[in-house]
Amino acid sequence: MLPHPIPIALAEVIAQRFRVIGDPTRIRVLDALRQGELSVGQLAGLLETSQQNASKHLGILLQAGIVSRRKVGTTALYAIADESVFALCEQICGALHSQLADFNTLIGADR
Repeated sequence: MLPHPIPIALAEVIAQRFRVIGDPTRIRVLDALRQGELSVGQLAGLLETSQQNASKHLGILLQAGIVSRRKVGTTALYAIADESVFALCEQICGALHSQLADFNTLIGADR
């Protein structure tokens, strides 16, 4: 459980975590890695982006400890290291879904 009030140093760490996962490409990378380990090339293909771009985003996620990397010969395979990121995404998606339903109800009520 988080202390209340949240100390400044802890707030900075939390904000940094949100910045790391708050990028659309990194969210897509995490979603792709739900299925299991992938190489940079495989991710680039799935995301329809360059290997350089996929590698950049994987590096950020790796540095934050959200993904892990292991070498198999000359290939680096990436996997989810911190599955709690999916719980956070599910909470946000659930809230967005609820807000969208409320918005649709409001629009329908005005017709």
